[in-house]
Amino acid sequence: MMSATIHMGVGSGLSASGRIATGGLDTTHGTVLYLDEISVSFDGFKALNRLQLTIDVGELRCVIGPNGAGKTTMMDVITGKTRPDTGTVFFGQTIDLTRLTEAEIAQAGIGRKFQKPTIFEHHTVFENLELSMKADKRVRRTLFAKLSSEESDRIAAMLARIGLAHGADHIAGLLSHGQKQWLEIGMLLMQEPQLLLLDEPVAGMSDEETEKTAELFLSLAGRHSLVVVEHDMAFIEKIARKVTVLHEGSVIAEGPMEQVQNDPRVIEVYLGR
Repeated sequence: MMSATIHMGVGSGLSASGRIATGGLDTTHGTVLYLDEISVSFDGFKALNRLQLTIDVGELRCVIGPNGAGKTTMMDVITGKTRPDTGTVFFGQTIDLTRLTEAEIAQAGIGRKFQKPTIFEHHTVFENLELSMKADKRVRRTLFAKLSSEESDRIAAMLARIGLAHGADHIAGLLSHGQKQWLEIGMLLMQEPQLLLLDEPVAGMSDEETEKTAELFLSLAGRHSLVVVEHDMAFIEKIARKVTVLHEGSVIAEGPMEQVQNDPRVIEVYLGR
């Protein structure tokens, strides 16, 4: 029996040059995601308060902030899990995500990875990637029908990218925590999403696994757009290009890591030094 649910998006993939291929997504102005005046309240508590956020095509954006700052709610709004009270969320220039279901948003090209890995524990690493690739097929095939050489090459390339080339035949449930995280990221990537949302991806990882994850994310930037929510500041420092700081549902600072670290309000509400 399959033991997990995959949260994946279906996109249009990469161009021959390796740059992000946005297919039918209109990113004329270079923006892949735009949140405008988003507010969300739960029983009188304002989780998001007129939140504004813009993510560029191919950008790696880090989002930090104290517990309760609205980080998870923001990702819930982007993926359709939570509907905002006010505001709009645009994917590209024309797709208003607030009008789509969670499934439609995934199909549009947004993949989300939660903190706890969701993989097929009783299948091999290779089979997990194969299942992910087939999730968007429109033809009925048995699970282990013969793969084309192109499909086999895609899986082999992904195994190498996520550092599991020597563990293709290993049962996924027996992998280390970090390896499971990489496998789930690979499963998402097999769907060729244009935007990846990654929630605390290095929580529970060893120092070595964290370092390898940083290298993986840096290699993905430019090919995909990434939004990384993480509490591990050492990890953020390794990958950060532009950092957004949330507090009480709003952006209080945004910019390069050094600028954000020295912002008095960020120090007061989050960094505490």
